Amino acid sequence: MRNATFGTNGPETGVIGLGCMGMTWAYDVQNRDDENSVRVIRQALDLGVTLIDTADMYGPYTNEEVVGAALAGPYRERAFLATKVGIVPGGSGQSARDGSPEHVRRSIDDSLRRLGTDHVDLYQLHRVDPAVPIEETWGALAETVAAGKARRIGLSEATVEEIKRAQSVHPVASVQSELSLWTRDVLAEVLPYTEEQGIAFLPFSPLGRGFLTGSIASFDELPADDFRRRLPRFQQDALKANLALVGRVKEVAERIGATPAQVALAWVLAQGRYVFPIPGTKTPRYLVDNAGAAEVVLSAADLADLDALPTPTGERY
Repeated sequence: MRNATFGTNGPETGVIGLGCMGMTWAYDVQNRDDENSVRVIRQALDLGVTLIDTADMYGPYTNEEVVGAALAGPYRERAFLATKVGIVPGGSGQSARDGSPEHVRRSIDDSLRRLGTDHVDLYQLHRVDPAVPIEETWGALAETVAAGKARRIGLSEATVEEIKRAQSVHPVASVQSELSLWTRDVLAEVLPYTEEQGIAFLPFSPLGRGFLTGSIASFDELPADDFRRRLPRFQQDALKANLALVGRVKEVAERIGATPAQVALAWVLAQGRYVFPIPGTKTPRYLVDNAGAAEVVLSAADLADLDALPTPTGERY
């Protein structure tokens, strides 16, 4: 795996990471297999996929336990471990935001216990809580760095204004937001700002929640407990319309001898110096496929073709 510096002052890490959410939450949960997930995480490290991303709310709470089991013993020092705080799960699949300093202080200790480690390499605010000034929340996250419980701190789905307000309190190491060939909102302001500031950018769902791989052709193919069934872009009419977008990704893939997933990830990597996509998978062959995207080179013509893809049908959520 090709490595890059995690922002201006960060350590070296693999340019493609692993998002672990789907191992215990949101995607086909009825087929959850923790032992397999442990193997996949360890296989990722062997491939040089060192950035391992989780969150306390995934599961809820069980995802960190699976990641902790995978990183037990000698595996921990090989990983760049990232988790998140700030979303509190509720009943009936609902959730709320909690950016109170008290919640952050309590949650870091709970996360470290579940992860079986004395520190995380990156502690992220999962979502900004509009009821709490970000300066207060960020101050509490900065305390975790001062206490040695986190090496650095980052934001998720934040605006440029929110990033600047956080920076006034403590350096922002990273920003995590959705970015893919069918979700490009951050290209307007957020990604240019993080590039300018030397802040690492972590695109989640860089494969369009699996759609850009070309493996989903119908709404009915989605498992009954899969949260994509609630998303506008995966409703049957929208999904059918969006297959044209995937078709054009496949054309580029066939032209350069890569897979659609590798093309989609290579396009994301091409968006900046400090971009580290975190595709999620619990399948060994998909993990290998994703890791291979680090070596895919897209020509200027390839990038132009992908940049010209149409806007998808349907909103993100």
